[in-house]
Amino acid sequence: MNDVGELDRPGTPTSPGAWDARSEETLSAASAGAIPPVPETAADGERPTDPEAATRDEPPANRETASGRESSAKRETVSGREPSAKRETVSGPEPSAREAGADRKAATPRRGAADPVKALMHRHRDLCERAVDPLEIAAGLEAHGITDRTAARFRHRDVFSLAEEMYARASRDGEEPPPAPPAVPRPRADWVLLTLLPGALCAAAVSALRLTDGQTRLFAAAVGALTVALALHAALRRGPLSAADRTTPGRTTTWTAWLIGYALLGDGLLLNAVAGGPDALPTGTADGPWPLTAAPVLALALACAPAAWITHLLTGRTRRRLAASRGLDDFAAAVRPLLLGAFALFLAALAALLALCAAALDEPAAYAEVLTLGALLFLARLLTTHGFTYAPAVVLTATATVQAAALAMVFTSRLPGCGFLATPVEVLVTTFGAGGVPTLACGAAALALLIHATRKLTRASAHAPPEPAR
Repeated sequence: MNDVGELDRPGTPTSPGAWDARSEETLSAASAGAIPPVPETAADGERPTDPEAATRDEPPANRETASGRESSAKRETVSGREPSAKRETVSGPEPSAREAGADRKAATPRRGAADPVKALMHRHRDLCERAVDPLEIAAGLEAHGITDRTAARFRHRDVFSLAEEMYARASRDGEEPPPAPPAVPRPRADWVLLTLLPGALCAAAVSALRLTDGQTRLFAAAVGALTVALALHAALRRGPLSAADRTTPGRTTTWTAWLIGYALLGDGLLLNAVAGGPDALPTGTADGPWPLTAAPVLALALACAPAAWITHLLTGRTRRRLAASRGLDDFAAAVRPLLLGAFALFLAALAALLALCAAALDEPAAYAEVLTLGALLFLARLLTTHGFTYAPAVVLTATATVQAAALAMVFTSRLPGCGFLATPVEVLVTTFGAGGVPTLACGAAALALLIHATRKLTRASAHAPPEPAR
């Protein structure tokens, strides 16, 4: 025997001795298959090659470890995971690292743009290119359904803040910079003559009233009023005083005609109504029972020319400021003095013309009444020229209504029990004269329009050049 362990191995004895009981039992069990065949023994110092024999010879702890590995291998086989060699046989060779990276890149969804504002500008490219101020961009974004909550996704507090960034970056990020505002067109001979025509025709009509008498005077007054109205309409349709949108009919024509007519006949009618008249129709003279004051109307008609020139000058200055400025606050601060200066210049020109007309016609110069009316009409036309038509229409309507209500209250007070209605008007006429009512009405309206104009006409969008006709 070479090893001690050979003593415990069952087998057929090779000694010449007799068989004992234990050997006979072992031999019978081996022949029945109860005991597995004994593997061949390796060389000295080596473990047997049979895994079950190795498991039996190992300690209990090692046997548990081996059984655990065997169980895990069985679980992997049951769960469907095959060895790597079998997987390669079924699915083919594994892709390379570059192909795997490309597959992962294609499968991964694309992220959003690194600059979301730039993407939004590209989406609203036309809006950014034609906008002249951030407010126009903000209005366009709101029209497309972008709200303050949407602007928060672009890291802005509201739509206006987002519009300011888009407006500031439009000239840098766009493929083509926005076109510069074109130069202000030079005065043409046609609109120069049209702005001078109302004053010339009004002067001719006043001269005809002074040189005629009776029915001829009435005929001259009617023809003069018609020609002056047509000339004024033509002057307002062309040149610097033309409206921004010519397709929209003017809503202020009726009330403007009323205000000018009141300046011609209203003071005499109101004075006679307070005194219990009038007893006769107007004769067209300043000393008749219903006096006619021609100096205010003549001064206003002559002021059409300086109003057009001042408007043209203001337009040129503001467009140059618009081309050189990119900030709304800076532009408003630069345009506001220009607007107030143009307004003061017009009042100075109107005052000078009124003084000349009053001296030529030998009539009193009602500076307060004429200057407030002229300021109201100039501001209303200035706003209409730049596209703001609602406020002038409302203010002119309210002013004309106040003047008509003053006359109506005086005549209504003659009814029984209605005498108190004329008290406010009588107090004004007694204190300030017949011109007190139009002065207060036109002065308040002109002040309201001046405040409105300093807010609207200091915007960049108000001075944008008109789009070329297609």
